Amino acid sequence: MEKLRQALADAGIVLPTLRIDPATLAREAPCPRVELGGCSVDVAARLAAALR
Repeated sequence: MEKLRQALADAGIVLPTLRIDPATLAREAPCPRVELGGCSVDVAARLAAALR
């Protein structure tokens, strides 16, 4: 998650709700998932441009 956060920051993109889903850590056999969360339309457009 931190590598993703840094790569996004390097591209000028901040996903304010980027986090590890705590429910996936609470399972008997933890299987952590990263939640990308929500973002503004502007951030979504910059993310799409960065992926191109």
